[in-house]
Amino acid sequence: MEIFFHGEAAQTNGTPVSVGQKLPDFTVKNSAGQAKTQSELLTKPTLISVVPDINTRICSISTKHFNQEVDKFAQINFYTISTNTLDQQKDWCAAEGVAKLELLSDADADFGKKMGLYVADKNIDARSIWIVDVDGKVLYQELLSEQKNEPDYQKALAFLTELTK
Repeated sequence: MEIFFHGEAAQTNGTPVSVGQKLPDFTVKNSAGQAKTQSELLTKPTLISVVPDINTRICSISTKHFNQEVDKFAQINFYTISTNTLDQQKDWCAAEGVAKLELLSDADADFGKKMGLYVADKNIDARSIWIVDVDGKVLYQELLSEQKNEPDYQKALAFLTELTK
């Protein structure tokens, strides 16, 4: 998939999963350094926000935005996945006061490669939003072609609101 960084083209390693398809099995690490699989993370409907680098402005803004919404959706898991190391994520969370939303590290790029979101030239995953059910079926996705843009928070949150009625 072609994406852009401030207008400069880049390629992901494949075609991302589509709505209606199931997420591939993947492994990421939680803040304690424990490997977490898809089945361990998807204990209820889940919003996954994928950000290229938590230490950049847009990634930080979007993660803080979703962190502020967590309490409104007790029946939904909220995760942010980035290719940052665990230490980088911990430092960011401490500096930004993010404690509700769980950051997961894809420093090994397992998630990004299996999802078709990995950008090898930059060693990051492409910005995207995923809402999946407990079986890993994709119910909603937003793939951002320009990585400097923020996702459509209102559309994703409206989808969650409808899902939880």
